[in-house]
Amino acid sequence: MRSESSGLLEAIDESLDIARRSNVRLQISHLKASGSGNWNKIDAAFAKIREARQEMDIGSDRYPYTASCTDLDIVLPLWATYGGRDAILERLRNSDTREKIRTELMDKPDGHWDNVMIGSTQFESYKGKYLTEAADDLNMHPVDALLYLIDADDLKTGGIFFSMSEKNLWRVLAEPYVSIGSDGSMRAPWGPLSHDHPHPRAYGSHTRFLRAALDGKTVPLPEAIYKMTALPAQQFNLKKRGMLKEGYAADILVFDPARIKEETSYADPHRLSAGMIHVFANGVHCLENGKHTGLRGGRFLDG
Repeated sequence: MRSESSGLLEAIDESLDIARRSNVRLQISHLKASGSGNWNKIDAAFAKIREARQEMDIGSDRYPYTASCTDLDIVLPLWATYGGRDAILERLRNSDTREKIRTELMDKPDGHWDNVMIGSTQFESYKGKYLTEAADDLNMHPVDALLYLIDADDLKTGGIFFSMSEKNLWRVLAEPYVSIGSDGSMRAPWGPLSHDHPHPRAYGSHTRFLRAALDGKTVPLPEAIYKMTALPAQQFNLKKRGMLKEGYAADILVFDPARIKEETSYADPHRLSAGMIHVFANGVHCLENGKHTGLRGGRFLDG
């Protein structure tokens, strides 16, 4: 949507209007209210969606974490982002425009930068560190450290932003039309997919939600499993997926309820979850007794 923060409600209205006039189903990715000043908008967001669902096919999804993740340069003023990568870097490397950007970013309220963590960067020692920690190390103000990093990284610096409410998170996840997704791209603890510093959601979203269901923190276990299987398959029109049924793809996970949990963290994200015993993807036994078999049964899916 156009906004997940101050313009959340207007963005939902716009999305509903587009879907209604286009006569298509709507998937809101990802339902959240970012920024503490917007946390109280979640009830109004629920109300808009529930009312519209009486006449429209609307779904949503969410990952079970209170931090978002994107490029660190997302914090730049809008005017400074026009023209693409080369134009942005040119502004950062021009003393006059860099100072103008700096001045605008310095207007952020006290404590704002305390909630920003550095993700992927060429500076290994700063991965998984808060921006304020890097700033202290560099003997800079957090704004100057931010501009230094995104300039040095050629706009490839990742940012993790702690901006959401824990209470709202579990309320969103309990909504019947909300499926569970990681919002993460392919990762592995080894090889070329292990070189960056992703959000822990890439490894831990589903096991974190399973653990919460088993501990009574969210919906009951059968509903939690539905939210990770049949519901997203329906929402994204993935044929013959999401259910244990004759003729359907044999995508099966066997886990130990006593041990299942995420092992990943913001500081150390490339860690597989504990408690997973067997994984079958399209009938291929990829994980056996907790160990990778070397077989690969995954496929790209197109709804």
